[in-house]
Amino acid sequence: MPNSPPSGFSVNYDAVVVGAGPYGLSTAAHLLGRGMTVAVFGKTLELWRRHMPEGMLLRSHWWASNLSDPGGRYEFARFLSESAHRKGYPVPRGAFIEYACWFQQRAVPNVDETYVASIEREDGRFLLTLQDGRKVRSAAVVMAVGLCPYAYRPEPFDRMPAELVSHSCEHNDLGRFQGKRVIVIGGGQSAIEYAALLHEAGASVHVVSRRPILWLTRDRADERTLLERILAPTASIGPGWINWVLDHMPYLFHRLSADAKSRALRAYYTATASQWLKDRVIGKAVLHEGHTVAKMDVVDGKVEATISDGERVSADHVILATGYKVDLGRLSMLHPLLLADIKTDASSVPVLSRWFESSVPELYFVGLTALPTFGPLYRFVAGCGAAARRVASAVARHRRARLTLLPRLGRDLSIGSVSGVD
Repeated sequence: MPNSPPSGFSVNYDAVVVGAGPYGLSTAAHLLGRGMTVAVFGKTLELWRRHMPEGMLLRSHWWASNLSDPGGRYEFARFLSESAHRKGYPVPRGAFIEYACWFQQRAVPNVDETYVASIEREDGRFLLTLQDGRKVRSAAVVMAVGLCPYAYRPEPFDRMPAELVSHSCEHNDLGRFQGKRVIVIGGGQSAIEYAALLHEAGASVHVVSRRPILWLTRDRADERTLLERILAPTASIGPGWINWVLDHMPYLFHRLSADAKSRALRAYYTATASQWLKDRVIGKAVLHEGHTVAKMDVVDGKVEATISDGERVSADHVILATGYKVDLGRLSMLHPLLLADIKTDASSVPVLSRWFESSVPELYFVGLTALPTFGPLYRFVAGCGAAARRVASAVARHRRARLTLLPRLGRDLSIGSVSGVD
């Protein structure tokens, strides 16, 4: 951010967005579009640039991967028309990163790439301390922290040495595993894509998946007949009437009961892998489908794993492609007193209003943190626009209320002074 104030100087904002990924940038664009003073803190597209592997392909189509700004001036289609990239499927990770950075430069030009160290609530406003010592005050805070804080490391893997067992989000360049033997734990898109990329980087790969790998049918969204589109309408997260409803009524899921939400999310969390990965893995990696790691030990700097099918594998490294699990306690920048004020469910997931607002007034959560409350659309970039519009509307409503209240307070204080009221 240009002309940043010196260390210790306090600046006031209408809203601060913590995180500069697709959800953070989209929300900031809509807040700016409403004429508010906004700060965005975090490294632009850090998750995509530093925590997703080179060579990765998006499972979403380009037309379902738009960031959101008022008026839709900076959609993927415009970027593609102005760049060397073509409209195609699947979309390379690099093309999406270029698009998102292009969006940021135009819609949210002043991103401050300093991390937020602490967020407190003080006198009805938020006080944010940045890692460089600066302090910022804001009426509203939008948490758009992405996936990495929620990386899920199930037992017993969480007790293994970090140099031997790591989460998939810790790897960007898989070339370091050339000539190594790697075990990938998981059977979804991430696990299978990592297996393919590891093999192509020269590693020997074993995949351990507790269920048989469920291969999605070949995506042919651009070739579907009229009858197919009627029976299963095209939607951003896959064809089907349920997905179409999620697209066109993006806040409806919030109204379901907790039990109905849990059932729906269990269905969506079924691990699947894209058809275009099949030929890159079958016959290339050893697949232990329907099995688990029964035992794991460290011997002479390697991981000695016994798989439930009886095979013993000596591996140089284990990669956990085990997904992400929302746990508010992992957001270390939330001051303990503020964290204690945020109402959560039994799984440490924040309870959110229909405006993505937590029990702490004007503290909002978007992206994966909102998924348990708002549904599977918000697991994908496709949910950016719906979240951004609603949060910006809520922040603007609070701002109007404050501006309306101030003159009234002034009049009341004036009347009290004249009448002798203390």
